[in-house]
Amino acid sequence: MRNFILLGCLLSVCCLYAQFGKNCELRQWKINVVNPGLEYEMGIGVNQTLNIRAAWQLALDPALAEPYDNLEFFPAVTLQTRFYHNFNQRFRNRRQTYGNSANYIAPTVAALSPDARVVNGELVDGVHGYGGLVYGLQRSYNSGLSFSVDAGAAYYVGPFNGGIYPVVNLSIGWIVSEKRWCVGK
Repeated sequence: MRNFILLGCLLSVCCLYAQFGKNCELRQWKINVVNPGLEYEMGIGVNQTLNIRAAWQLALDPALAEPYDNLEFFPAVTLQTRFYHNFNQRFRNRRQTYGNSANYIAPTVAALSPDARVVNGELVDGVHGYGGLVYGLQRSYNSGLSFSVDAGAAYYVGPFNGGIYPVVNLSIGWIVSEKRWCVGK
């Protein structure tokens, strides 16, 4: 829990020094169909956004003896501060940057709330979560279709022995509402 508070404070400090810029969308709402839910992304800096997702997320269960053997859907809230590093390169190559179409590095935290379940003869109940770092890409098209995928590693905590496990997030859906900023230069 202390690690989540520390990570939250660090993300808050980053946001305090950020300012709106030319490259990121000001804000956009997306509907995710792969992990059913809603996603909100808002620009907080020149190449930085805050992404919040509430969805039924496919995830591994670190309470199991073999967490990689069983993936399940859990209700989850995920928070990422994305730093897009190749907007200028995409603009120079005349590639689209609409909908924050670029590659990013993001610290990520998530809280997952599975139902009570029996694992190895013991009752496991309660919220678990993770905090880590991911690298990803996002592409959005004029039709509103949006695709993003990121992968990395995170430290999982909860009613079990914590550990470092992989994180992979996939989002395919539609942008349903947007507020454009001056995209590109």
